[in-house]
Amino acid sequence: MGGRLRLPVLLILVAFVTVTPFAVMVLVAFAPPGGQTLPGAFDITRATWQNFSDVLASADITRWALNSLIYSLVSVVLILLFSSMAGYAFAKKRFPGREVLFWAFLATLMVPFQATLIPYYILVSKMGGVDTYWGLIVPTLANSQAVFLMRQFMYQLPDELFEAAKIDGASEWRIYTTIVIPLIRPILATLGVFVFLWHWNDFLWPLVIGQSTQMRTLTVGLATLAGEDVAINQIMAGATITVVPCLLVFGLLQRYLTDSIATSGLKS
Repeated sequence: MGGRLRLPVLLILVAFVTVTPFAVMVLVAFAPPGGQTLPGAFDITRATWQNFSDVLASADITRWALNSLIYSLVSVVLILLFSSMAGYAFAKKRFPGREVLFWAFLATLMVPFQATLIPYYILVSKMGGVDTYWGLIVPTLANSQAVFLMRQFMYQLPDELFEAAKIDGASEWRIYTTIVIPLIRPILATLGVFVFLWHWNDFLWPLVIGQSTQMRTLTVGLATLAGEDVAINQIMAGATITVVPCLLVFGLLQRYLTDSIATSGLKS
């Protein structure tokens, strides 16, 4: 009995610790000026949208949000495209040096991004990519973790499907678009959510490559506001705005995430 009771209590405690910072953020975001302390923030009868209006008027939040959206969505599309192609090649194609190439590519997971930050910046700078969208996006596209997940998922696909398609005269591109893509939709959705969250919340690379105010992402822009003479209510309002797209993406793709987990459980 004690063991069965312990787990729900632990889960409730973890949920409380996880949710509390977000709840405080939202409360302070809606608190009136001077009500950013917890007693004042908990007075929901005084809730106001003024902080959101002020932060949108005083900063380039709209521009920063657009930059974050472009950075995240374009990266999601291209990473899913490239990683699914690479995963298909590593899982189902036979060519010399396949395993060596795969493990060499996977070995880059052991190199932290901070260690490659300066070489990346020098390379992008010499190519004229500083303060540009392509300079922000392209260095993040070679995602070895995404390739690994795609390859492992495609290993489970039956080879008979691809052999039958080849007998029918289907080209590699037709096999990829009509057989592979429909079968890997669960992992595409799962990986798409993670890639979107990684890029939406990314701070270090956008900070380095986006040197003008107009090229800042939302996370970088809010960090700069925190160092200026801006009310904490407005900063929390901006932080609340950054959470909304993440919740929308997770809500829209939740069914695919559940299907992916269920499918993995059945296949294992």
